[in-house]
Amino acid sequence: MQTILADITVSMSEFKKNPAAVLREARSRPVAVLSHNKAAFYMVEPALFEAMLEELADHKLHRKVLARLGERAQAIEADVDEI
Repeated sequence: MQTILADITVSMSEFKKNPAAVLREARSRPVAVLSHNKAAFYMVEPALFEAMLEELADHKLHRKVLARLGERAQAIEADVDEI
């Protein structure tokens, strides 16, 4: 059983009939478009999509920082004034 990650769902055929109406009725909330009762794709507004991408970028940066903190034993001490 697939988990649907949206409170609003619509069938693919209903979505194809009038995508603008589905977007309007969603009122900025994500919509799961279903094909054979499984999520085929999710429809999100640009602002939400941008926020999701920023969150992913932050998560990636966080992992990089943690990895580099683990390499502190290899760090070379430097004086900023000498650079």
